[in-house]
Amino acid sequence: MSGFEAHLAADVTTLCHCWRVTLRDGTVMGFTDHDRKLEFAGTSFEPESGLTASEARASLGLTSDVVDVSGALSAAQITEADIAAGRYDGASVETYLVNWQAVSERQLLRKAMIGRITRKDGQFTAELEGLQAELDQTAGRTLRRLCSAELGDARCRFVLGASHKGSGSLTQMKGDTAIVTGLGGHGDGWFTGGILTWTSGAAAGRCERVELHRRNGDQSELKLWRETAAPVAAGARFTVTAGCDKHFSTCRDKFSNARNFQGFPHLPGNDAAYGYATEAEEHDGRPLVL
Repeated sequence: MSGFEAHLAADVTTLCHCWRVTLRDGTVMGFTDHDRKLEFAGTSFEPESGLTASEARASLGLTSDVVDVSGALSAAQITEADIAAGRYDGASVETYLVNWQAVSERQLLRKAMIGRITRKDGQFTAELEGLQAELDQTAGRTLRRLCSAELGDARCRFVLGASHKGSGSLTQMKGDTAIVTGLGGHGDGWFTGGILTWTSGAAAGRCERVELHRRNGDQSELKLWRETAAPVAAGARFTVTAGCDKHFSTCRDKFSNARNFQGFPHLPGNDAAYGYATEAEEHDGRPLVL
């Protein structure tokens, strides 16, 4: 019997949980529900986070089990801005059962990924999804009419020129809408669906999807798909790329890039699939969808 097994079999144990979180950018953080800092495997596990775990369960089969981990946003390493910015989304989490009197006596309980995170009243709750959750991710391409590429990426192959980019500065944030200057040379909707990247200020480096672009006199309004996580003050600089609604007609008419369209625009819909020939219709083999 190993030392850890003997400890578990004893009448009195000194056990705690430790979580090692590895973010997608490679940053590694450690947390524990013990009241002192613990160190092992090259990681320091901090107690200040006040993390607590819900009941865990393991099921046979391919169903992904979910465990909730809750904690306070007062920890120096966990901030509301980072959570809202999606920094923890998709991070991997290792959960250990540890004898805090002898950290060499420990057992890896599970590996999981952070799924949905909710925030309320200075607290956060993160769902830890089992590795089976990766099986729910789309692999390969799917047959759909809309393009699956991002404008300007390797699959799209469109070269973004000066007319397809813009830059300016923020005048004011109204909720999820940025009032900006510098885009006066572009008409309404040109940047709808594009990507805005902050280049200065507290949100520098953060990217936002533009839901709607409209002109308003000398200024422009950019409605972002959600309120920016980091505070953005007036004067912050940004760049923004032209938007694409993923339709074949837009790819053809706005960007002249129809040959690289990464969708299936001529795929018949349900009406065509269940339709039937009539004398009044012309069936000459032409595409059903233009």
